[in-house]
Amino acid sequence: MKQNEFLHIVNPFKDKLFRLAKRLLVSTEEAEDATQEVLLKLWTNNTKMAKYKNIEAFAMTMTKNYCLDRLKSKQAGNLKLVHSNYTDENISLQRKVETDDSLQWMKRIMNTLPEQQRMVLQLRDVEQYEFDEISKMLDMNPTAIRVALSRARKTVREQLIKKHNYGVS
Repeated sequence: MKQNEFLHIVNPFKDKLFRLAKRLLVSTEEAEDATQEVLLKLWTNNTKMAKYKNIEAFAMTMTKNYCLDRLKSKQAGNLKLVHSNYTDENISLQRKVETDDSLQWMKRIMNTLPEQQRMVLQLRDVEQYEFDEISKMLDMNPTAIRVALSRARKTVREQLIKKHNYGVS
């Protein structure tokens, strides 16, 4: 496969790879390194890529596995799993403060979820993958994905309601 072909295939989803890595690794530099490593592995093995029906799902799985390996490694002892979101630069100060507060609460709530629920919620609700794609990426039964997603959403909803009703968690 030529470089132009490879770039044509990879460009549409390389930002998704980075966002997944960023959510898992937190550090922008670590996420950039992880994305670069995955893209390098894909390029190195580009002749084998033709056998995969969904290269994007394969790349997302590679990214997830690489990031989880990094998190488990001794040299990444200071990294942790968190959920973050993106902010709009053109909003009022009050809205920005509210958004930042909401993001902090989401991080806290996401950190209480089991890893599997956190990953399913990330892939389905943030990255908007279909259940069959998530099933392949996480090597899970689609029914188990739906159950994990439902439980994750329920936990998030309950915690947010509790926070808004009482102002504390």
